[in-house]
Amino acid sequence: MVSQSSSVGYTIMGKTADLTVVQKMTIVTLHKEGKTQKVIAKEAGCSQSSVSKHINREAKGRKRCGRKKCTSNRDNRTLERIVKQNPFKNVGENHKEWTAAGVSALRTTTHRRMQDMGFSCRIPCVKPLLNNKQRQKRLAWAKDKKDWTAAEWSKVMCSDESKFCISFGNQGPRIWRKRGEAHNPCWLRSSVKFTQSVMVWGAMSYAGVGPLCFLRSKVNAAVYQEVLEHFMLPAADQLYGDADFIFQQDLAPAHSAKATSTWFKDHGIPVLNWPANSPDLNPIENLWGIVKRKMRYARPKNAEELKATMRATWALITPEECHRLIDSMPRRIAAVIQAKGAPTKY
Repeated sequence: MVSQSSSVGYTIMGKTADLTVVQKMTIVTLHKEGKTQKVIAKEAGCSQSSVSKHINREAKGRKRCGRKKCTSNRDNRTLERIVKQNPFKNVGENHKEWTAAGVSALRTTTHRRMQDMGFSCRIPCVKPLLNNKQRQKRLAWAKDKKDWTAAEWSKVMCSDESKFCISFGNQGPRIWRKRGEAHNPCWLRSSVKFTQSVMVWGAMSYAGVGPLCFLRSKVNAAVYQEVLEHFMLPAADQLYGDADFIFQQDLAPAHSAKATSTWFKDHGIPVLNWPANSPDLNPIENLWGIVKRKMRYARPKNAEELKATMRATWALITPEECHRLIDSMPRRIAAVIQAKGAPTKY
């Protein structure tokens, strides 16, 4: 048996030894330079067949090891179609429907195939239910405000009510979706506005946040005007001083009542026109989300403890956080225009 050796490796005629890292790098480099396999084999100190095998392996990639999959590409497409038809189904329900279509697979196989396709079990985003008329009004509003500067938005005081619960764990059913599809209309859970029995009212601006108001009764026009009188006006003094500002509110019945409109006129406060069902345009909605996330690990035992936790958490909101939210208004408006009035990721 004849043997050949070099400084970088060795080859035994009739049997090729494993290539070293240096030999592999040499083969790849010389191959890119256009050298023949015979020249490469001589430079790398290995057989020509080893060079050929390594070049082919690099070009095609290593073959997948392990047992052959028990489902075909056609079976997998069937499963993907089942998941997309109803993303709210759990793994067991998808598995049952898949096997009913003639596929022989275990439940764990169904779960793996869904993950291989890129599906993950997520909590669906909640977006308001919009009709075509509301979408057109949102689009028209966004086009009207698209040229507003950050300085103009800094003069707007944003307000809203929000419901806080003692437990934040009940987030509803989950869905199967792929990364980047959170705001696809197919994966959204629609929310329909209804009157809350207990709410908290708050306001924010570029300068920071105003005091919270806890509402003990149903919010009608009279109750809302009391909130404006005893909480909104002090918040305006705190955030704006003697400077002019524009007040923002949604189109809840108590907000759009004639008596409330008269109250604003009597006090000389301009109100920003606002499209219906547009929480994605209101930065205070994101602020409520920040507060709830900060309270995630709080365990209040009753309503009074919950209120105390909310006050403490609200007091920790910094002007910088408010700056970022108000500065996002041009992006929110651009997103509404791009979506042609449909709900956006905000």
